[in-house]
Amino acid sequence: MFTFKQGVTVITGGGSGIGQATAIALAAQGVPVAVADIDEARVAATVAQVTGAGGQALGLTLDVTDEASVDAAFTNAEDWAGPITGLVSSAGILQVAPMAEMSGDTFSKVLDVNVRGSFLCGRRAATAMSASRYGRIVSLSSVSGYRAGIGRAAYGTSKSAIIGLTRQFALEFGRAGVTANAVAPGPTVTAMTEELYTEATRAAVLPMIPTGKLAGVDDITPAILFLLSEESRYINGVTLPVDGGYLASGMLQTGDLGG
Repeated sequence: MFTFKQGVTVITGGGSGIGQATAIALAAQGVPVAVADIDEARVAATVAQVTGAGGQALGLTLDVTDEASVDAAFTNAEDWAGPITGLVSSAGILQVAPMAEMSGDTFSKVLDVNVRGSFLCGRRAATAMSASRYGRIVSLSSVSGYRAGIGRAAYGTSKSAIIGLTRQFALEFGRAGVTANAVAPGPTVTAMTEELYTEATRAAVLPMIPTGKLAGVDDITPAILFLLSEESRYINGVTLPVDGGYLASGMLQTGDLGG
């Protein structure tokens, strides 16, 4: 159980995956959540789950790449439950293709949603948080922001950018009582990634994870909740890998030691 400041937390990408799991887990702690997603049906489904369990949730249809849409959604959240004290920037897309075959439009679209969207939402939240001298921003990076992967030129670049953007928010808004951190999940099964984790992919990835298993969304949400809590008050500008040791993994067998 963590401690949370009174107010509302906006969760982008809250209609599915890690965003949805975070909304459900946070609402279970008594925090009002504004579930924002471009998919209206997914928003409604998440809100129904939260309210059905006794939590407070507001559904918002949001295009994170559109400034007017961002401002309207955040204003609606403020009108509903008071000051914004938390933001989880979870909205994102994944396009997989070898670099030689990836179009410039695809590359731009991924960065537009994943990076520009996080910037627009973070800027809107941080500005409001500054006025009340309190706020927690948590963005979703990825281990793909640290380690390259075939086919992930756009996605990996976008997640590297989130690490830098997080530091920038931390620097520019820290003295206003706002902290900004990111979580970098390791290989995680979500609605967005499930089709990618074929038997062959699992066989290649699992030996690289010291814990020996892929993550589920519930493996990621506790770290997000901690960074949203008052207990994380002196953590700022950090990207926390939640990856079962994936980034720590090196030689897989003693026979790899060589001469």
